[in-house]
Amino acid sequence: MAGTFVIAQGGGPTAVINQTVVGATLEVRKRHPGAKVLGSLHGVRGIRDGNYVDLSAIPEDRLRLIAGTPSAALGSTRDKPDAAYCEVILNGLKKAGADAFIYIGGNDTSGTQQILTDAAGGSIAFVHAPKTIDNDLEENDHTPGFISAAEFVAGAFLSVDLDFRALPGIYVGIVMGRHAGFLTAAAAAWQLDPDSGPHLVYVPERPFSAAGFIDDVRATLDRHKRCIVAVSEGVSTADGKALVESLVPPDKLERDAHGNVKLSGSDLPSALERALAEGLPGKRARVDALGYMPRGYVGAISAVDAQEAFGAGAFAVAVAGEGGGSVALQYDGSKTVLKKVPLKNVAGKTRHMPDDFMKPDVNQLSKRLVPEKYKVGKPFV
Repeated sequence: MAGTFVIAQGGGPTAVINQTVVGATLEVRKRHPGAKVLGSLHGVRGIRDGNYVDLSAIPEDRLRLIAGTPSAALGSTRDKPDAAYCEVILNGLKKAGADAFIYIGGNDTSGTQQILTDAAGGSIAFVHAPKTIDNDLEENDHTPGFISAAEFVAGAFLSVDLDFRALPGIYVGIVMGRHAGFLTAAAAAWQLDPDSGPHLVYVPERPFSAAGFIDDVRATLDRHKRCIVAVSEGVSTADGKALVESLVPPDKLERDAHGNVKLSGSDLPSALERALAEGLPGKRARVDALGYMPRGYVGAISAVDAQEAFGAGAFAVAVAGEGGGSVALQYDGSKTVLKKVPLKNVAGKTRHMPDDFMKPDVNQLSKRLVPEKYKVGKPFV
């Protein structure tokens, strides 16, 4: 395949998503000399508006610098195209003379590629390249962006646990993750010993009880004289209502363009602090939302993550040559390998953290996820 490749980035930026752009661009140069590579600015909006940057014209040394930079160099978008919007995108791709469209992103991005694939009838190769710190894509062992974010979270909770050993109290850290608890679970990965925090971990896969939460914290204080807690922003009560909707008044809730409640941005830390003050009066408590920091922190870019993200971009070009599909990072028992999987296996689906990653009767991680012996600061693989 020669001709024109279009590349775009969708959803939240990460520490390594630019590696995927550059990996794809350099692979096109190697496989298809003379082919044009257009970077669509701000996701599919650039295709809609005819707004591109010519990646073909950028020297390799400059591209390598871009690859090592966090965030999304092309700009991103939260647009979730429906069939009508996808028709506009398809027309924009045809106008640009695109032979292949590589879209880097998560669940919504893969869904867009599936709609476009069905509409185009084979005239353009549509490829989904994975990216999400939530680690919630089907067919993937882990996703580019997750490892760097997970190492930030692990290091943050190790640090705060040491802090609270010196000045005991209650600490709650709210971690990103609307539907999957993988990133929140990473908070426990670098525990020093059985006394280490986080002592409690709450993930979206398990119902959250406000009363049970207070009881858990009280029991942990009795045992450890301090309590470090990791809470996913996406936890919900037994009736399926997001915790933030249960604790925060409706007029304080913030919503995104799709009507979804902004989870950790809607006064959730203050609401949890109030709940702790009422349930455990007199106890020193601090609640922080880690917010966006884990997903693109320049000081915690994993070399493994960067390498895999670059490889995913290069492999996406090969998948385009085979007519399209989704790139998946899978584990073969000894190493991560790249596989082509059908878009329909990924599009619109969410991978949840397995139940046996948690202990059956308490809000703590099982030995399957966090073994008893490890090296502090050991990179995720």
